[in-house]
Amino acid sequence: MLLNFIMTTPFRLRFSLFLLALLPLLAHAQQPRKLIINEDCSGPGGSNMQTVALLVQSPQVEVLGITVVSGDQWRDEEVAHTLRLLEILGRTDIPVFRGAAFPLVRTREEAQLWQERYGKVAYAGAWDDRWWHEPFVVPPLPEGPPKTQPAAEDAAHFLIRTVRAHPHEIAIYEGGPMTNLALAISLDPEFPTLARELVFMGGSLNPQTDYAEFANNPRHEFNFWFDPEAADIVLRAPWPKIVCTPTDISIKARLRPPMVKRIEAAGTPLARYVAQFYQEGQGADYMWDELAAAAWIDPSIITRRETRYMRVDLDHGAGYGNTLTWTEGDKPRIQARPVEIQLDLDTAKFYGMFESLMIARSSAASRPAARSAAEK
Repeated sequence: MLLNFIMTTPFRLRFSLFLLALLPLLAHAQQPRKLIINEDCSGPGGSNMQTVALLVQSPQVEVLGITVVSGDQWRDEEVAHTLRLLEILGRTDIPVFRGAAFPLVRTREEAQLWQERYGKVAYAGAWDDRWWHEPFVVPPLPEGPPKTQPAAEDAAHFLIRTVRAHPHEIAIYEGGPMTNLALAISLDPEFPTLARELVFMGGSLNPQTDYAEFANNPRHEFNFWFDPEAADIVLRAPWPKIVCTPTDISIKARLRPPMVKRIEAAGTPLARYVAQFYQEGQGADYMWDELAAAAWIDPSIITRRETRYMRVDLDHGAGYGNTLTWTEGDKPRIQARPVEIQLDLDTAKFYGMFESLMIARSSAASRPAARSAAEK
């Protein structure tokens, strides 16, 4: 009797109309989330390149573009590494944009004088004497030179234009110094309000480690230190949401040789790239940026969070560039915004995601949105 009722024409019609109404919702739920990667794309291999690969490889992410900023290396060298990685991934449809070559205020000369007065930092990125070269020189790339070229548009204008074209849809992933974002905010103060959220790796509270970079000053973190003024501009901006992956949690995730061997066994171009340029120890195997990216894709990776207000020390003294944070009851009268800070993780889930994306076959399917962005 129930079967006869289900098969009646009125019921079938109503059920068909219900399915038609549901289809757009299902399709929307399955669509990848739009993202712009802003990164100091040092390479080959390492945390920055592996983060770009992780986001590009994920079927849950639509990367609209990659904006490059000086930080771990100089911008032009980083652009070349990024273009070459995208060639290896078969994803040259994703445009790459040149961003800021220098911080807003800080210079290498000033940073060297600061270290003479307050003590040497363990890591100085592009300014580090151990691998210093002139800013606009691109050394020979171990992975080979790219055949593709970056987009003609600069990073700040691409960020503004793209977010305005997709208001409240695009997340900004920030894995390096925040100079590009600060420039975009200065050009268009509405830029952060039109983004969906800001997700960044940066800042340091009290990492439990004997790693030299934090042993003397736990509040020191490179991305903030390299361009403190830019970081403070970005943290004061009216983003709908800010999520921070600080050093405190990043140091809990390390890429170890057994995982690298399992990835290499997949035999894909990306797997071989990861294995070839893997470095162990001295901070090179910490998964600084990969964790921030993976937690954006799957927030359940993070098992403990707290909200604090965050700024950057801009006094040109011993704490210049340090991370400043306050709880709700202790925050000062100066402008500060709440930031969701990640403090602990499910390492097994994170490692599982990373490994699966590093061994997955790359999709060479073009993304019309990305192509049009590069062509404009």
